Amino acid sequence: MDILQAIILSIVEGITEFLPVSSTGHMILASYIMKIHEHAFVKTFEIGIQIGAILAIVMLYYKRFIQGLTIYIKLFIAFIPTAVVGFLAYKTIKTYLFNPLGVSLALIIGGVILIVIDKWVVTRESRYAEIEEISYKNAFFIGLAQCVSMIPGVSRAAATIIGGVGNGLNKKQATEFSFLLAVPTMCAATGYDLLKTDATFSSHELMLLAIGLVGAFISAWLAVKLFIRFVENHGFKTFGYYRIFIGIVFLVYMVLSGSSSFFDAL
Repeated sequence: MDILQAIILSIVEGITEFLPVSSTGHMILASYIMKIHEHAFVKTFEIGIQIGAILAIVMLYYKRFIQGLTIYIKLFIAFIPTAVVGFLAYKTIKTYLFNPLGVSLALIIGGVILIVIDKWVVTRESRYAEIEEISYKNAFFIGLAQCVSMIPGVSRAAATIIGGVGNGLNKKQATEFSFLLAVPTMCAATGYDLLKTDATFSSHELMLLAIGLVGAFISAWLAVKLFIRFVENHGFKTFGYYRIFIGIVFLVYMVLSGSSSFFDAL
């Protein structure tokens, strides 16, 4: 991996991490296009730069995190299903689901669901004045929805937003709850992945990692601020259409390029 590739991947991570378009899917597809080989450092890089995106959320929403224990308890309850399923299914998911074909199909299916959901919630009122008021039961069900996002291409943000609107939140509240739930979820997933990595890196690789962290932080910060405004004004359907488009583009690209990952999966 060179410096330009590190910058591109960090921007892709930061922009897509909190949007309902699947950051993991975009990272897999971006690496595939740039022909970046999946050796130990690349895997650690793709995982490690998520810390930059997490820090962006913590800084943007720090006031919610210092208001009291209520939000922590509800985020913890929402996190429990993902923690259990993730721990049990980690190896299977990493072995069988991280491929461009699966990502493309998940993008398309998720896009259709987002378009349908957008029409359903366009004028829907929230059951709650503030997201801190969400019930423990509804928080748990949002966490169950998040479990689906372990399939690359589904998108953690999409799964939790859909779970949020299905459990009484309006589109803005569902989006913000998704952002907050990302902090414990991503910290746990990133930490677990890094603990399982025993590789050592050169000074050049550490420099690339530092570039990736900064790039992911800046791009995530900008993406989150713009995303909230966009959702309030336009809803989720644009992201649904984008997912379908990008999924089809990569399916066509893999067929035309004779990708072995495509034909082996058929």
